[in-house]
Parts: sequence; structure tokens; C-alpha cells
Amino acid sequence: MANRYEIRLCGHGGQGIILAGRITAQGASIFDNKNATFVQDYGPEARGGACRADIIISDERVLYPYIDNPSVLVVMSQQAFDKYYLECHNNALVLIDKDLVKPKGMQDKTLLAIPARQIAEELGRAAVANIVMLGFFTAVTKMVSVGAMKDSILASVPKGTEDLNMDAFERGYAYGSEKLESNS
Repeated sequence: MANRYEIRLCGHGGQGIILAGRITAQGASIFDNKNATFVQDYGPEARGGACRADIIISDERVLYPYIDNPSVLVVMSQQAFDKYYLECHNNALVLIDKDLVKPKGMQDKTLLAIPARQIAEELGRAAVANIVMLGFFTAVTKMVSVGAMKDSILASVPKGTEDLNMDAFERGYAYGSEKLESNS
């Protein structure tokens, strides 16, 4: 049976959720040679409203790009948690920004938390919290290779911000790796 992963990244407009989704799908499809789809959804508000990026990564062709029941939910705002959490199946992995999301009703789900925004602020730019979260996601799920994610980030971020974004990814990845070691 083929590996198939359904991932939902969610937060509010302005957090770079859509960019993070595109980077993940591109990393899987272009740089890891897997099959991947990417669908984005956001409310009528340009900033502040709930938004999500849905990604399917599979060893086989993906015939339908929409997901109803993600196995991984990455949440970067309380509003997004409240809106999308109930759509996860029971054994879903939930990754949150622990300073921005206060989870409720977490029975039967695995929760891992990272202070993504705080780490981004320590790097001097809160706007890279999404990239910190991608590093964390990469470390704890191994759904996309480290090299593919780095290549995708470098192909996607504005010129002149490559070093900052690589630092953000590395910090998130290191945090996730430490979290895995402490949980084993």
C-alpha cells in the first residue's frame, strides 16, 4: 500500500500559511519526486480571517485534491484551531504554536507544540514563524525530506531573505528533533 499523507496548515491571513503550504507541496513534488496536491482557502478578509492550505502527499497519483479528515493539522492561530480541529480524525497529529493556540478537547490526538512566533521574533522577524513551523513539521513528520524543504524554501522566499529563512527553518527543525528525542 502506498504512503499517503493529508496535511492541513491553518492560521489567519498574514501568517504565511498559504506560502507554507505551497513550499511543502513543492518540496514534496518537485524536490522529492512524490505526488502532491495543494489547495488553498481563505476568507474574504485579506488579513486576519481564517485561512488554510491543504496538501496531499502520496507515492501514487493523487486523483482528488481535497481532504476532509487530515492526519496532520498544523495550527498557528486560536481561530483556526476552533474552526478546523474537529475535522481531524482520532489519531491525528496536531502541531501548534504554543503561544498562540490553547488547545481544548485533545482526546485521542497527539499534540506537539513549538513557540514558533517567539523563535521568529528572536531571529528578528516575526514573519518567519511559518518557516520555523515548517522546520518543526519536517522534523517530526519526515513526510518531506530536509533537503527538499530547504530547496523549496530557497525557491519561494524573496531575494535577500534566504539566510533568515534558512535560520528559521533550522531553528524549527532543531526544536522538533529535540522534542522527538525527549518523547522517545
